[in-house]
Amino acid sequence: MEKTTRREFLKRSAQYGMSLWLVAHSWSPAYSQNEKLNIGIIACGGRGWGNIDGVSTENIVAICDVDENPLGEAAKRFPRAYKYVDFRQMLDERHHEIDAVVVSTPDHTHAVAAMAAMQLGKHVYCEKPLTHSVYEARKLAEAAKRYKVVTQMGNNGHASDGLRRSVEILRSGAIGAIREVHSSTDRPIWPQGIDRPTDTPPVPRTLHWDLWLGPAPERPYHPAYHPFNWRGWWDFGTGALGDMGCHILDTAFWALELGAPVSVEAEGEPHHRETGPKWSIIRYEFPARKGMPPVTLYWYDGGKLPPKELAPEIDIHPNATLFIGEKGRAWVPHGGEPVLLPRDKFADYRPPEPTIPRAPRGHHQEWIDACKGRGKAMSDFEYAAKLTEMVLLGNVAFRTGHKIYYDARRMKVTNCAEAEKYIRREYRKGWSL
Repeated sequence: MEKTTRREFLKRSAQYGMSLWLVAHSWSPAYSQNEKLNIGIIACGGRGWGNIDGVSTENIVAICDVDENPLGEAAKRFPRAYKYVDFRQMLDERHHEIDAVVVSTPDHTHAVAAMAAMQLGKHVYCEKPLTHSVYEARKLAEAAKRYKVVTQMGNNGHASDGLRRSVEILRSGAIGAIREVHSSTDRPIWPQGIDRPTDTPPVPRTLHWDLWLGPAPERPYHPAYHPFNWRGWWDFGTGALGDMGCHILDTAFWALELGAPVSVEAEGEPHHRETGPKWSIIRYEFPARKGMPPVTLYWYDGGKLPPKELAPEIDIHPNATLFIGEKGRAWVPHGGEPVLLPRDKFADYRPPEPTIPRAPRGHHQEWIDACKGRGKAMSDFEYAAKLTEMVLLGNVAFRTGHKIYYDARRMKVTNCAEAEKYIRREYRKGWSL
């Protein structure tokens, strides 16, 4: 594979954007049983630390963060790794030395970073939600297939025994046909429903603010955005639903093979142009699928919970899902073991034999093993893009203020033209897929 120079790369990215990174011949080496991957890290702070820990069995050869504070901390741990503040430069200069990339940036940069790596033939692990928009999710799934790379989204609970056992139990028909699902989270634990700050404090000397903005619209730096609190701002994050939906809705999406909803409606307060709501309740409607009946799925955040009368015998708390079946109910705490209700009816219940491969070494190692040709990464971009699309449509419904009707084949909301700008966002000049 011909190596591009940094000058050539920067000239191309400035003139045309990142879409010109396409490398004519992707290269995917074979690995011996004990050989380690050479991994590049894109974003070291926040979730980056946990993801670094998850892949620390491998060779960390390059590290990148737009904030030099977490970059410096990572450099202490990996003193031989190349250091960068711009992931584009890292990939341009080190792509011959990198086999795989871990993306832990804020949501708005997931797609451009993951796409750039895949276009260079690199395997990718990307934090959840997979992308900032529905369109981006579709494009990443297409790219993963085109470039034949191994991918995994960072909804770590997908690899847990409890979640996989829950999927098997629900699919076995233990509680009968399921027509109703209720999921909740304790998020947001960051500010939402607030106005854009008007003061303009100086940019910290360690922070490369323009690179942090990436494809997002330009605005002055403020600590209300970085670190962590970007999650609540629509330009950067995806709110409580986007932050936790790919975790908590994963069981229902997988077990019931939900796919895309046909309609979504949302309520919440306040309805704000800049940030997500302080609370919301989202209602998704799914059609009949593969012999399974239509499903109504409810999402609750910001202190809202499913009605107590749905399961009076348990303490309904956030970060869990309640399945309502024709023969019973299942209460599934996030990452935990399912509880079948009523308890006396299922006192002697024995779960079915496992049908889903287990991941005893965890979510990151499942991806690493798959990169080396051993097994499959179960939350690959083919799966994760569809889950992310479903989740993000809840935000589309909330932001339009309408019940939306969705044509998944056309990736289009059919009754609200305003929805298009939330399905597919615009990018700042110099950034694109």
